[in-house]
Amino acid sequence: MDDPYHNNVNQQVTEGGEYTYTQDGGGQDGYPYQTDYPPQEEDAASDATEGADDDEQMYEGEYQGIPHPDEIKEARRAARLEARRKARLAGQQQEEEENLPEQYESIMEDCGHGRFQWMLFIVLGLALMADGVDGFVVGFVLPSAEKDMCISNSDKGLLGLLVYVAMMVGALVWGGLCDKMGRRRCLIYVLTIDLVFSFLSCFAQSYGFFLFFRFCSGFGIGGSIPIVYTYFTEFLQMDKRGEHLSWLCMFWMLGGLYASFTAWGIIPHYGWGFAIGSEFQIHSWRLFIFVCLFPALAALVGVVFMPESPRFLLESARHDEAWMILRQVHDTNWKAKGEPERVFTVTNIKTPQTQEDEFIEIQSDTGTVFQRWTVRHMTMLQQVMANIMSLSAPELRLQGLFLVVVWFCLAFSYHGLGVWFPDMIKYMQYEEYESKVRIFHRERVERFHFNFSLVNQIHREGEYIHDKFAEIEIKSVKFENSLFENCYFEDVKSTNTFFENCTIKNTVFYNTDLWEEKFKNCQMENTTFLHPKERLPSQLSGGERHCHLHGQLPGQFGCVAWQHHLSVVHGQDRKNQNNRGTAFGILNGICKFAAIIASFIFAAFIGITKIIPIFLAFSALVCGGLVALKLPETREKILT
Repeated sequence: MDDPYHNNVNQQVTEGGEYTYTQDGGGQDGYPYQTDYPPQEEDAASDATEGADDDEQMYEGEYQGIPHPDEIKEARRAARLEARRKARLAGQQQEEEENLPEQYESIMEDCGHGRFQWMLFIVLGLALMADGVDGFVVGFVLPSAEKDMCISNSDKGLLGLLVYVAMMVGALVWGGLCDKMGRRRCLIYVLTIDLVFSFLSCFAQSYGFFLFFRFCSGFGIGGSIPIVYTYFTEFLQMDKRGEHLSWLCMFWMLGGLYASFTAWGIIPHYGWGFAIGSEFQIHSWRLFIFVCLFPALAALVGVVFMPESPRFLLESARHDEAWMILRQVHDTNWKAKGEPERVFTVTNIKTPQTQEDEFIEIQSDTGTVFQRWTVRHMTMLQQVMANIMSLSAPELRLQGLFLVVVWFCLAFSYHGLGVWFPDMIKYMQYEEYESKVRIFHRERVERFHFNFSLVNQIHREGEYIHDKFAEIEIKSVKFENSLFENCYFEDVKSTNTFFENCTIKNTVFYNTDLWEEKFKNCQMENTTFLHPKERLPSQLSGGERHCHLHGQLPGQFGCVAWQHHLSVVHGQDRKNQNNRGTAFGILNGICKFAAIIASFIFAAFIGITKIIPIFLAFSALVCGGLVALKLPETREKILT
């Protein structure tokens, strides 16, 4: 069968072994077709393309926004190369992150535990003490401040609520920021904010400004707990971690004691204040707030001289800075132990590769200072939120839920009883007085010397003529519609004592605390007040304050220590290395949230029943204890 193709094409083999083809057509000689076409000369170019360069030819799809096929291929090739590069970097980073905990633990063992850790212990303890002080300040100053600022009961509740809300928000915000900005830097910010606004609250003359300043102060100091424990944890080796973090918890309780004793020693001295005109008055309770600033001030000065956490620097790929700090820790400890000749032998630490934050590139292309500030902080906020969301990963979700339940239960019981117990004691005392009150009706006492205390009595329509009340205490006594004529009161101390609708004639009050506000609708005729005692502000009585202080001590020693011990064993070790502060901030925010709920629930049962608050506290503790059994033991685990 004839092949039409071979009829027109003759195949020949040249001497070099190459095939050439000749095509018959029209009586013309065949044109040789080789594997490589011969280049065309410029003169042979088509008239249609004359004057147009190949590189400048326009792709017709460009008008329609369709990318050139070559561009698509190039983009795909670049994407594959970038994916391979990222995979290699991710593998290297994972390997380095897995190696970093073991490296760091070995380095901390080489540095030892000594003078440096104890100095940091004192400094961070003062910061924790400042948080404890702030938790008590409002409760101690409210009885005195409510008169100076005319604060109603609803306003007092709002102040206590907003301070806890501020602390909760502060814990969440600063806990996340310390994972991005650094432990030391954020702690300096936290203490500075607390100092500035607490100082301003000392001089606030109106309730609105006082409320605002205390809210800002609470926002600052609320971040101290997550930062302090994260910071100190990263300077401790594994076998020292639980012990020394538990000791650090005691500073929070010392803050409560400091606030209690300074309130007891300063607030009753009403005459220690001063006034500038009639509008600007500084009373003793404002001096108490000022003295409460000392722990935060001392902590701030100490933190300024402390270095950043080397663990944070290593996780941020700042190798050289971390190495210098670790050498400082090593040399400080071993010189204090009498071995200055020991040399820091660590020369290389493998750190994970990290990418620069996005806002560092953006800020150079942004016009105004405000725009740069906005971009930078919005980017940081996004990174903090990403950290928070990473804690909901499947491998952490269940343990995180257990931790939240344990913390909530402990805080709910502790703060709920802390609110309910002192007020319940006060209410029980009131009930006891009411049940044992003695009523005297129309008694007439003449030329009698009262040299014994009057306690829990009501005197109605009595007459007291030429009587002397000297060196006695009058406690919970009310005189109604009574007559005092030619009487003499000397060195009298009164508590919850009032005169209502009484007539007082030719009577002298010498060195007493029976001030004008204790006489309600009374008629005074030729009555003299000489050398009255210093005014004592409205506050808890001595016995009530004593009960409150003793009631808080077991809770502070027990509940606080267990809360923070659980968080550092579990809350620190089980989280990703760059999320420790964020995790701790969330747990501490949960703690403050539980305190807010508990204060509302437990306060509602004061004066109603004692069974329900006790049952709620018991149930919460049992629930928290049972859930805690599900948490893994991490005492001997390396800080990963």
